[in-house]
Amino acid sequence: MARYIWIKRAGMIITLLLSAWFLVPITTAETESGADTAETITLKDAMEGLFHSTGIYGFMDRDVPADELAAVETDSLFRPGLGQFVMILVGCGLIYLAIAHKFEPLLLLPIGFGGILANIPLAGIEEQGGILYAVYNFGIEAPSLFPLLIFMGVGAMTDFGPLIADPKTALLGAAAQFGIFFALIGALVLPGMDFSVADAASIGIIGGADGPTAIFLSGQLAPDLLGSIAVAAYSYMALVPIIQPPIMRLLTTKEQRKIKMKQLRHVSRTEKILFAFIVLGLCILLLPSATPLVGMLMFGNLMKESSVVERLSKTASNELVNIVTILLGLAVGSKLAADQFLSVATLGIVALGLVAFAVGTASGIILAHIMNRFSKDPINPLIGAAGVSAVPMAARVVNKVALESDPHNFLLMHAMGPNVSGVIGSAVAAGVLLRLVAMFAG
Repeated sequence: MARYIWIKRAGMIITLLLSAWFLVPITTAETESGADTAETITLKDAMEGLFHSTGIYGFMDRDVPADELAAVETDSLFRPGLGQFVMILVGCGLIYLAIAHKFEPLLLLPIGFGGILANIPLAGIEEQGGILYAVYNFGIEAPSLFPLLIFMGVGAMTDFGPLIADPKTALLGAAAQFGIFFALIGALVLPGMDFSVADAASIGIIGGADGPTAIFLSGQLAPDLLGSIAVAAYSYMALVPIIQPPIMRLLTTKEQRKIKMKQLRHVSRTEKILFAFIVLGLCILLLPSATPLVGMLMFGNLMKESSVVERLSKTASNELVNIVTILLGLAVGSKLAADQFLSVATLGIVALGLVAFAVGTASGIILAHIMNRFSKDPINPLIGAAGVSAVPMAARVVNKVALESDPHNFLLMHAMGPNVSGVIGSAVAAGVLLRLVAMFAG
């Protein structure tokens, strides 16, 4: 009983104190230009000001100031607070796919977390002065440092031997880039969308299934669309084992999938070193705008094949590429701000990216059918699907589908030829698109 009385008295005292705090004015003195000025506020005002600085208030569907509404895209699907909450859920979804299903975890996890950080209300992490703003401007703003370093790492990890041993498979990598230009045209004619040539070029590159190339190109041509394009590109790369097999089975018969190819010849170290210089030389002479990507790819591969800078090659393919991957993912995530991502344009980009990827896969298979009719040695049309530059996942999917029809038909090394050719092809396509946009702009 005594304890109850003390609790009741304590409650009354706290109530009185809170009532006083909300009613008693607080006078604050400030000095401005040498003169004393006073401002009187109540603790209620102070508490309201504190609440308005919390994330809870930021997520609320509140009256947004006119200057903040002006910064929101006109086709945004949500108001700022609700949009940020939705995008945090999207970021959590990307992290779930990375952890639970292992869909491109090396990039989807940092991209998802970067998207969460970018949408924390009132924090300004992605705005000028924030860490994500600094990372983005350092690594993705022209000249797009992070994608170039990624390409160097890819070169240090890639064996171009299968392509050198069977050069005609380079045509399959080139055919798979048809999806890029198909999506570019689609973006320009899609009803209800107002994409510029630069926007359409950036969207089209998704069809190459090459994340660094997509980031490199969109970072220069359409930075406002970078988040949507990067997420679409890496999502489709992660979904290669789901998207490609139905297309491959639709365009081939079981007998065609059983075709066994001739064993590839051995490729010498000298041939691999010369290959790097030949590809770079052709790029210099014919398409200089593609040399940033192709040059870094060949430099990384030269370090690997020369066998004289093993420490540098290991650093480029391990420590350096891992560090850059973390920063690249966070930088891309910073562009998943609600006002940029949650729009009708994003839906169009995702749809066009899927079409581009499907068309690129189909184009490679169709060309492989044509080549098989004229080739002295049999060509399994499945390897055409590996022309998209999702290395080495696309080649593994080709091998898996072939083994389903014949458990003794191993196509992995044969598929690696068009697969690594697709990497070069996507870089060349990016160079072509840069020149086309420059021509239209001029």
